[in-house]
Amino acid sequence: MKRDAVVTKLRKLAENADVSNVDFLAVQVNLTDQDPGVFYVEVKDHKINIEPYDYHDRNCAISIKSDDFNKLISGKLDPIAAFTIGKLKVDGDVGKALEFSKLLK
Repeated sequence: MKRDAVVTKLRKLAENADVSNVDFLAVQVNLTDQDPGVFYVEVKDHKINIEPYDYHDRNCAISIKSDDFNKLISGKLDPIAAFTIGKLKVDGDVGKALEFSKLLK
């Protein structure tokens, strides 16, 4: 799945995300098998924003193949299991990555 298709799908899922308990969260997603494969998800002032750019002041960055990310956002891949077996790598605050995974459910 191409990055733009992933971003579009994630934006649609984000319409129903409950971010009322999240003050600030910035996660950059690196799709390791795409070029370009970078986008970010930001929750600020209880609003979610997803854009196809780098995010330099992020809490963390996750690196994952696009097919695995698609499984992750579809609920077919558990984020903790993906991290444990090395399908998902986290650079930065692992707690924020867990917070991000909860938004995906």
